[in-house]
Amino acid sequence: MVTASVTNPLRGDKAWAYLERQKTIRLASLNEDGSIYLSPTWYVVEDQKMYLPFDAASRHGDNALSNRKIAGLVDAGDDFVTVSGLRIMGHLEQVTDDAHYGRLQDLMFHKYFHVGHPYAEQYFEFGDFAGRRYFHFVIDKMIGWDMRETTMPALPEFRQLPAHATDRILG
Repeated sequence: MVTASVTNPLRGDKAWAYLERQKTIRLASLNEDGSIYLSPTWYVVEDQKMYLPFDAASRHGDNALSNRKIAGLVDAGDDFVTVSGLRIMGHLEQVTDDAHYGRLQDLMFHKYFHVGHPYAEQYFEFGDFAGRRYFHFVIDKMIGWDMRETTMPALPEFRQLPAHATDRILG
């Protein structure tokens, strides 16, 4: 079967660079009753590892602590020639090291906020209040595609042909 991930793969360092630039992952995890919990969430990448912040009441966090599988989609593009994405499958492991937690907080700030951002302080204060924790998305499989890799945008053509030749066959 031929798919975009076969003809226009997004793998290796390119996939990690793509993840670092994108902002949102659509994350799916299994609830205890077998139903799927699906939501968009932010994430950061450090040393080719993905980390997700969840507040204490997060279903994704609870599902992770119950060792349930997780899947995510990071995608972009508005039409065929700009479509790109990564499907990611694996599981989550909670980050317990305080120093690592602090580095992840810094990465979140630099990815989603800036000095003087009007909501940065509230985001991090709410995280402290809501018991925010970070989870490492341990990736078992990642399948990516990037149609921007080989698709050329339409551009006007300019040709100088000999007088006896034309660039279009007229019937």
